[in-house]
Amino acid sequence: MSDVVALAKDLIARPSVTPEDAGCQALVAARLAPLGFRCDSLDFGEVKNLWATRGQGSPVVVLLGHTDVVPPGPREAWASDPFVPTVREGVLHGRGAADMKGSVAAFVVAMEQLVAANPDHPGTLAVLLTSDEEGPSIDGVRKVAEHFRATGQRIDYCITGEPSSSERLGDVLRVGRRGSLSVAVEVRGVQGHVAYPEKALNPIHALAPALAELCAQRWDEGFASFPPTSFQVSNITAGTGADNVIPGALQFVANFRFNPNWTSDALVAEFEAILAKHGVDAACRWRRSGEPFHCDEGVLRRAARAAIQARCGITPDENTKGGTSDARFIAPLGAECVELGPGNASIHKIDEGVRLDELEALPALFAEVIERVWAGHAA
Repeated sequence: MSDVVALAKDLIARPSVTPEDAGCQALVAARLAPLGFRCDSLDFGEVKNLWATRGQGSPVVVLLGHTDVVPPGPREAWASDPFVPTVREGVLHGRGAADMKGSVAAFVVAMEQLVAANPDHPGTLAVLLTSDEEGPSIDGVRKVAEHFRATGQRIDYCITGEPSSSERLGDVLRVGRRGSLSVAVEVRGVQGHVAYPEKALNPIHALAPALAELCAQRWDEGFASFPPTSFQVSNITAGTGADNVIPGALQFVANFRFNPNWTSDALVAEFEAILAKHGVDAACRWRRSGEPFHCDEGVLRRAARAAIQARCGITPDENTKGGTSDARFIAPLGAECVELGPGNASIHKIDEGVRLDELEALPALFAEVIERVWAGHAA
């Protein structure tokens, strides 16, 4: 069994359902410390965060990941226990195998390979892990980034090991992510009898014109490799269930996925202005999951593209698809950020798994990206 597969199995066997870490970060630190890494715990609340560094100065190159996983769902639906790592037909199965304990294991082995080949490497090598990526993402990398900003900790390049590949390792290189902004709205009306609408105020009727405008709005035409900003209503409720009662209130939940044409503050202002224009009496509760970020053509994108071409024999599709990742907290620190990892077809699903050939190829791929970053930074 290869080192990366053995370590991935050890990590999968630890049931670290968010925000639990279940000893995963301690296991990683125990492997990195003998290489000369300083391993610091930057814990906030119930969340564990590991910041492991070797060397000093610039460039600061970070491998970013998480040790928490989503709940497994009904265990009886799995072909094998989700926390008993099992290999079947060339695939390592277990909760977190692809998202993202396989990449975390590959981080460690990549660092072992890099330090062995480059004991006096330039700048700073770092690994940043959290147990709050699959949860609310409040006390994880978000808080660590605030700590870095306060202490002046610089990050030049950040490689996130999220499972970004589609059909085969390296076919996708994430070069940014959309922002995510959610809102819960209560529209206030006056309850009454449907036969006497003049004595009531129907919040459904009041909201309808504004909601029609919000849904028809063309927010923008896209940005670089980003699709246009989207607005979606995910929940809407009103009424008592009776057909003769005008409801006194309406609640709905909606989400924006937005590109760098917008900030969350600008979208909030635009949304609330549309409600006000139509005279909607509403209270809005906003949740800002993260701003969009984009990695322009530079040292890291060139290094990642070249490493994928050399190691995987393909030219990646460089895009910004998918949901969000913790890189959204690192990019505002001024870092170039990309995401590269194994296939994502099974993530969060029953019988999640990672292909052994992809897992075993990851350490050398991460290592080559970093070596090319060193060369590009020095040029």
